[in-house]
Amino acid sequence: MIMAVTGLIMLGFVVVHMIGNLKIFFGETEFNEYAHWLRTIGEPALHHMWFLWIMRVVLLVALVLHIWAAITLSRHDVKARPVKYVARRKGGYATSTMRWGGVTLLLFIIWHILDMTTGTVNPAATNEPYERITAGFDQWWNVVFYTLAMVALCMHIWHGLWSAANTLGWNRATTAAFRTFAVAFALVIAFGFLLIPYSVVFGLVD
Repeated sequence: MIMAVTGLIMLGFVVVHMIGNLKIFFGETEFNEYAHWLRTIGEPALHHMWFLWIMRVVLLVALVLHIWAAITLSRHDVKARPVKYVARRKGGYATSTMRWGGVTLLLFIIWHILDMTTGTVNPAATNEPYERITAGFDQWWNVVFYTLAMVALCMHIWHGLWSAANTLGWNRATTAAFRTFAVAFALVIAFGFLLIPYSVVFGLVD
């Protein structure tokens, strides 16, 4: 239950984050204004940046609990059956890559914060979000790492979405139709994120 709920919390953030990022196609001014607006959400009831920090704390708690649940379930899995099955499990490629995919995403989150949030490793000359994105994705290796992370995210959502729905008691989560929806949803999210770096690479965003 903890794995499912925390996963859905983070998935909700991912969807909103992807939609917000696509505003980059409306131009530098509008994108930077959107980024500034994020810092003012809730004003004057909340002080400047309070909403972002509340969101960050919630996401951090969700991430820690998600990792704890993953480790705990893995230990229970090994303890329950220390000898591996002779035949491979028929859970699909996404299922079998959940663990290494999770590790890849954790490393990506750390890098992404240092790159786009704090600007610690970003080569941009200013702190403007638009310039950080264009400067960051001018580096080919950053695009490659981002692509691998989005592939891992796609597979994580693919398996995690229907698994969470099943865990939370939605009896249609194991049907072929819902699994197809989970695959399509995961592909749309990954494609939405990948539009940005490759638009920078091919000069559609500069």
